[in-house]
Amino acid sequence: MNKTVVETLFVNQFVDGILDPGKEMLGPVKDGGYIIANTTPGCWGPMITPSIKGGHEVTQPVYVEGAEPGDAIVIRINSINVTSQATASGNDKMYEDRADGDGYVAAKCPECGTKNPKTVIKGIGIEAIRCVNCGADATPFVFTNGYTMFFGEKGDIGLTLTQEAAETIAKDGREYMKTPEASVQNPVVTFAPHDLVGTMARMRPFLGQLGTTPSRPTPDSHNAGDFGSFLVGATHDYTSTQEELETHRTDGHLDVNRVRAGAVLICPVKVPGGGVYLGDMHAMQGDGEIAGHTADVAGIAHLQVHVIKDLNIKGPILLPNIEDLPYTAKPFTQEERQSAQQIAEKWNVAKIEDSYPISFIGSGPNLNDATDNGLTRAAEFFGVTVPEIMNRSTITGAIEIGRHPGVVTVTFLVPEQYLKKTNLFELVKNQYG
Repeated sequence: MNKTVVETLFVNQFVDGILDPGKEMLGPVKDGGYIIANTTPGCWGPMITPSIKGGHEVTQPVYVEGAEPGDAIVIRINSINVTSQATASGNDKMYEDRADGDGYVAAKCPECGTKNPKTVIKGIGIEAIRCVNCGADATPFVFTNGYTMFFGEKGDIGLTLTQEAAETIAKDGREYMKTPEASVQNPVVTFAPHDLVGTMARMRPFLGQLGTTPSRPTPDSHNAGDFGSFLVGATHDYTSTQEELETHRTDGHLDVNRVRAGAVLICPVKVPGGGVYLGDMHAMQGDGEIAGHTADVAGIAHLQVHVIKDLNIKGPILLPNIEDLPYTAKPFTQEERQSAQQIAEKWNVAKIEDSYPISFIGSGPNLNDATDNGLTRAAEFFGVTVPEIMNRSTITGAIEIGRHPGVVTVTFLVPEQYLKKTNLFELVKNQYG
């Protein structure tokens, strides 16, 4: 790239649902520089906007100075601020006659057959999304059970609303959701769902999408081993083999609720410049995102990026906030170390490990495959056996579900000498030191 390298880049442009390494990136941003992005709401808005071809509407990728395939990009999340006043979400049902097998990627109009048709909003409710070509009801998805939620001024609580309130918000959806100007998605509050009323939920915003660009064109929501499996043998333009999926994906679609302010995410680089992108901000989510969707919001995220040369990781590595770590993976207190020292002296254990927590992301078609993937990634990175990682994550960590059906974190305490053999020691020590 011949453009001027910048220290800070503001991002408010979005992809059409496809992460394409052949398309121009924004930037470049300096190694050690900052990305500030105004992100669009995630799943539901794009899901009811059939012209979007990926299920999400993430930011246009950013070229990071000096990043080359085989490197890694460290992304430090400095802050996340929700800007939406309201949203709607819930469990989904896809209309089979409105898609070529996959409503996230290959939507079509059920009347005129137009692929990925443009739409207009006429009124409110589940039939408000209309094909511009023929006027037919064209949303590929509707709710099986849904809710409209309004957020408190302090950013601490959301509350689900009545039908009357939901319909008021539906009439001015883009304003209540604070949808960025360049976004083309239909605001999901248009549907005015109201199955849950008066339900309180604590806010803890995080990024469901954060990562680097895959090395082949990939629908953004399918950049992971579970949703990506829908591409294997698909009949649309983004069909993939399992081998191609394993080779090209970067697992940027995490939905791990620990990817929040204060955390550090280390991402593989598979294309020149890395192509850092983000989106799918959520106001809150329990482990597993078991409904398939949570409270999607617009927001401002402030990131710092830094390149680590030749790290050669297969998928993301997460350094969560200390309070987000499993109990068994938290750094030891001085009192705990003194207790261990007493045991060591009694039984002649020459040295007690100095260790630090780390989380490897694993993904796959199901949770078993995702766990195997995460364990294997950790073992290969440190040059040890999978059974050793299994033992360490059992007694000094945990397997936690990011997204059901197939994203997990494999967290454990890593011996200092293992980290010193990589380029991660100082980074991990600074996070937990």
